[in-house]
Formats: sequence, structure tokens, C-alpha cells
Amino acid sequence: MAGKKDYYEVLGVDRSASADDIKKAYRKLAIKYHPDKNPGNKEAEEKFKEAAEAYSVLSDAEKKARYDQFGHAGVEGAGPDFSGGFGNLNDILNDLFGGAFGGGFGGFSGFGGFGGGTRQQRVSRGRDIRVRVKLTLEEIANGVEKEISIEKSVPCTECSGKGAKNSSDIKTCPACNGTGEVQRVTNSFLGQTITRSTCQQCNGEGKIISNPCKNCSGSGLVRKRETIKVRIPAGVEAGMQLTLQGQGHAAKNNGINGDLLVVIEEQEHPNLKREGNNLYYTKIISVPDAILGSETEIPCLDGNYRIKVEPGTQSGKVVRLRGRGLPSVNGYGGIGDMYVKFAVWIPKKLDKEDKALIESLRGKESFKPDPSKDDKGFFEKLKGLFD
Repeated sequence: MAGKKDYYEVLGVDRSASADDIKKAYRKLAIKYHPDKNPGNKEAEEKFKEAAEAYSVLSDAEKKARYDQFGHAGVEGAGPDFSGGFGNLNDILNDLFGGAFGGGFGGFSGFGGFGGGTRQQRVSRGRDIRVRVKLTLEEIANGVEKEISIEKSVPCTECSGKGAKNSSDIKTCPACNGTGEVQRVTNSFLGQTITRSTCQQCNGEGKIISNPCKNCSGSGLVRKRETIKVRIPAGVEAGMQLTLQGQGHAAKNNGINGDLLVVIEEQEHPNLKREGNNLYYTKIISVPDAILGSETEIPCLDGNYRIKVEPGTQSGKVVRLRGRGLPSVNGYGGIGDMYVKFAVWIPKKLDKEDKALIESLRGKESFKPDPSKDDKGFFEKLKGLFD
């Protein structure tokens, strides 16, 4: 997942983009970068793969919802399979347009950038807010509701986000006719070139305010601190991102709010280590307990759990406790396990009585290492440590 581009960025669309916008964006990239049009061009091939992967997720409502909430971790392995090739470009476009372009590959040259037509006034979108939330393993195991305090832009209450108290004070920009852009046509021997740029008279707003609201200075936005409750599901991992749509900064002209992006951080547990959904714990036991066997307590996330130490337990032996790990996000993948590794404590200092006792055991046959007996597997593991 590391290093993957954001799927919305790959297609060049906002998170608020409609299904049609997503399809149109992919259509442009599919035509531009398909290997049939770029034979031998590895860079174009990679861009085509990126676009196809992004479209396969964002065009599917269920996958898109998982991606919006958990990022790439929520849709791992959900991309298209190119093992059988890239498919015919004509077939891809027929899928996108419902068979409207069955006339052959050459018929697509006239579509250019798909950017023609009359431009409508742009709908502004507020900026996203990214925050980090630290969770304990106990919180991750059960899921938790957190309160997050953020400062964000919200619509001005004095002017209802318009930038002026009176609607009569807001005029459509005469330079761009409310689109926020101006276009320039240049004729040359190569043909006609159209360039677009942000309107300087209205700074891309499409409107001009003659009497700005004093509370927000005409921006329509003010800063406000808010506390938002976030329900974090069980099983999340460090680096996962939860998206709360519409909880980010408000946009100018009562546009679309940005999102609140909650990035998960994991606090280090004093005893347990995590790897995926599994937990790992090292239990130190005494020599007598290792030889004779005993019972001992293991700290699990839901309280202490008693397990049996079998007689003759070797240092490094691992016991598996099924279902004592962490759940997968939204139930995908089940519940992990807990692995307990025993480490036998060898004392460095002994008094005379202890030394005499141990010395009396030195020559006994049962204390001599013998791979041919029950411990053969143990010795095989030790030899493998240096392979």
C-alpha cells in the first residue's frame, strides 16, 4: 500500500465527484494511455494501469465506500487483473459508452481532450482537515468513540455564507460571466488554440461584491472551533485513514464542504506486540517451572488468561491461543490469534546451597542434552538459527 497514489488524484477528480465525472475522467485517461495507442511506452502503460485500478474501485459503490473510509487498506487486492493483457481499447470504450463507438479505433481521434462546450460556474470545495488519533490496543480491540477538537472554516452567520448581507450587493462578474475563468483564442498556422485562466477581476469567484459583510470581510467564512465525535471501528491499524465526509472546511459561495481525515496512530503496548491481527507476548518462566511444569497468567486484552506450562518446556517454545488476537476491520478476515513464547530464566548468581544442588544434578543422565530423545525438534530448531 505504501507509495500508492490517491485514486481521486490519479483520475484528477474531487472526492465529491459523481459517478459520471469518475467515468468521464477515466475515459480520457484510457484513451490517452492505452498501450494500443502507446506501443512500447512503459510510462504510459503504468499510467493506464493506475487509472484502471482507480476506476475499478471508485466506480464500484461498495469498494468506493471502503476506500473513502479506510484508504488503500480497505480495498487491498481489489484492482483489475492484467494477467491476460490490457484488453482492446475499442472494447473498453464500448463498455464505457454502451456500444456507441463500434466503428473502430480510428474513430476516436476527433474527441481530443473532451473539454469542449460551454463552461458552467465552478462549484468550490472546502479544504480537507487531517488529524491524528492515538489508540491503545485495548481501544483497537473493541472499537472506540473519540472526541476530536478542530478549528475550521464555517459559513458566516451574519450573511449566511454569501459574503454580503443583501443579495443586491452581489453581481455576476462581467469579465467571465460568472464562470470564474476567461478564455483566450489564438490563431496560428497550426490551427486555433484556446487557453483558459482564472479571471483576475473576480479572482475566480464568478461574483463581485460591492458591499462586503463586515463580519467575514466578504469571504462568507469565519473560523470556529468544533468538537466532533468519531466512531472508530475495531481492528484498525496504524496508518489507516477514516474519512468523515463534509466535516472539513466549508467552501466559499456555499459550495461543498471538505472532509475530515482521521489518521490512526497506535500507542505501544507495555507487554504485547502486534503484527497484523495477531498478538505476541514473551513469558519468562523459572527453571523449575520449565522442568516440572506449572500454570501461569498471560495478559490478554480482555484480562489475564491462565495457561499451562507443560513439563520439559524449552526456552523458545511458542504456544498459540486461538481467537485471542485482534478483529479485522468490519469483520473482514476474522479474529487473529495470540502467540506466547516461553523464555527460561537462568540465574547468574547462586548461594552455596543452590550451587551444591545444581552441581549434584550435573552428572545425572536426565540432564545431559540428547537429541535422540523427546527434544529432537528443539535441537533441530537451534541448528537452524545459524543457517
